[in-house]
Amino acid sequence: MPGETRSVTSKVLSLLDAFSPAFPTLSLTELARRAGVSLPTAHRRAAELVDWGALERGADGRYRIGLRLYEVASLAPRGLGLREAAMPFLEDLYEVTHENVQLAVREGPELVFVERIAGWDAVPVRTRVGGRFALHATGVGLVLLAYAPERVQRETLSAPLAAYTPKTITDPERLRSVLATVRKQDFAVSDGQVTLDAVSVAAPVRDHAGAVVAALSLVVNARGARPGTLAPLVQSAARGISRTVASRGA
Repeated sequence: MPGETRSVTSKVLSLLDAFSPAFPTLSLTELARRAGVSLPTAHRRAAELVDWGALERGADGRYRIGLRLYEVASLAPRGLGLREAAMPFLEDLYEVTHENVQLAVREGPELVFVERIAGWDAVPVRTRVGGRFALHATGVGLVLLAYAPERVQRETLSAPLAAYTPKTITDPERLRSVLATVRKQDFAVSDGQVTLDAVSVAAPVRDHAGAVVAALSLVVNARGARPGTLAPLVQSAARGISRTVASRGA
């Protein structure tokens, strides 16, 4: 805010937050502008981040995220441990279907994709590992929202719901009804809500206490899709991941 003195940590985090899928590389001037810091500050802090490995500087002088951050991020228990438990089941589900398989967790009011296997001839999807998305539109998001704390559901339903296609649910009462159905049948279907050519079928992953910690989905072409047939496959894989997660006491 104007007049506030920002801490060094705040400035460093702003520099890292300046990067995005749309802006994977930045010049020093772009970095300073997007981070909201002065050019000298950006130069000093970026140099420190390069020395540590959080940033890399190419021969063209542009900055990009460094591998050291990936090494640190891989230690996050909801990322590494969950992915290790899930991968055999994700791979089995892919081998059976040759469709897109995705694994996501909830982070506040959004979801984060922690793993994805893309079918080479499957319908294109708007997701990437580490990418965030709204909870109300995707199959995994509907599962995570359906089992989220009441506070999270209330905040999501009271906020504007973005429309990605004409089929995206943007009416809070209709979404509330859909979430109740998800809890009743223990799986979710997102039909054309993110892209009109895709249908997502998702199921919850639970920990040793029965709490939903992640969601698994299969994304297929909307043409000829049969969600009722796909749901048992997704649920079976999700239960397998849940058993592995529970056995580790995660």
